[in-house]
Amino acid sequence: MANEWREASLGELTDWASGGTPPKENPEYWGGNIPWISASSMKSGRLSDSDRTLTMKGLEQRSKLARKNDILLLVRGSELHKRIPVGIATRDVAFNQDVKSLRPKNGLSSTYLYYWLAAHESMLLSKVEHTGIGAGKLDTAVLKNLRVQVPPIEAQRAIAHILSTLDDKIELNRRRNQTLEDMVRALFKDWFVDFGPVRTKIEGQEPYLPEEIWRLFPERLDEEGKPVGWEEKPLDEIAEFLNGLPLQKFPATDPGDSIPVIKIAELRNGVSAKSDRASRDVPAKHIIKDGDFLFSWSGSLLAKFWTEGDGALNQHLFKVSSDQFPMWFVSHWVHHHLVDFQTIAASKATTMGHIQRGHLTAAKTVCPPARVLLSMGVTMAPLVEQAIKNEIESRTLADLRDTLLPKLISGDLRLPEAMVQVDAAKT
Repeated sequence: MANEWREASLGELTDWASGGTPPKENPEYWGGNIPWISASSMKSGRLSDSDRTLTMKGLEQRSKLARKNDILLLVRGSELHKRIPVGIATRDVAFNQDVKSLRPKNGLSSTYLYYWLAAHESMLLSKVEHTGIGAGKLDTAVLKNLRVQVPPIEAQRAIAHILSTLDDKIELNRRRNQTLEDMVRALFKDWFVDFGPVRTKIEGQEPYLPEEIWRLFPERLDEEGKPVGWEEKPLDEIAEFLNGLPLQKFPATDPGDSIPVIKIAELRNGVSAKSDRASRDVPAKHIIKDGDFLFSWSGSLLAKFWTEGDGALNQHLFKVSSDQFPMWFVSHWVHHHLVDFQTIAASKATTMGHIQRGHLTAAKTVCPPARVLLSMGVTMAPLVEQAIKNEIESRTLADLRDTLLPKLISGDLRLPEAMVQVDAAKT
């Protein structure tokens, strides 16, 4: 297959454009309906949303418009020390001066070019110039001189289709999980924070939940303002918060028989080749499994269900578990208090703010009787479990994509063989 490929420079295959930033003090330029892509917006390969938006005046003032299917590549910024943010525009978007737009020409598929750049991230990282002020830079002239192996257009489209099939499923899972998360958080707030069903009963209004759920809620509130028969408990009474270990005491003497060290960076971005490793001699209770709920109590306070496989729990992270309460219930009480915890940590006069155990005690929860909570779990637990399942599936699909990507882009793997692996992963 590779015998039919041709070679050309990236500059010969693409037209380039630079973006810009309109004056931020002028409100006529900001808050419109045109997404404005910067480094913070380039967290996935599909680019359509941004933290800030431009008006048409803002676009005409100083920015540029990338058309749907143009490639956007970050060429300046601190992110370039770790990764090469690149994406394909799924709608017309504007972009700032740290980003370049590449529009394919001369028989080059946009999607193929996106995957070519993704497959050559290590090579691109080697081209980054370090400016000495915490940022990195990719020289446009150097990039345009890169040599690209280009298969016939039919093969480009086939390769892009195989890889896009995996990314499409990952994106579908992401959207589904956002919907599931929104549903569960809305229900949790209504049931356990606002006491919506109880207040509706007090006001004599019509039920808005199925009868089997509606009858679980009391008819009135007690003198403390919580549902009659429900108890207030400290957060650290409904769950155990197991702190991690200083894992340098468990070095990975055999890399082939080791597990990744889960720090705040892994909780935020997942396990990578740069993650530290630990031996499997770590005490069993500090081994993280898929479905465990983790909470970082210092630095960037984050909380999530873990779905990246076995790992070792590092210090500054809690593994949260409970023998008495379901984890869908516990996890959402942690999320409920997370903003307050983040505020407490941010107020610390240190380089790494944190919370203390006393803050867990001060954070209150409202708990229905066990039989009521069990019945509520019939609705809530499957939603949380499905989200965890979707995340694990997405991890498997991403691993397959990352395995196939360099082999397909180099022509080392035949297309039918790749398609068999994709079909097997989808079943």
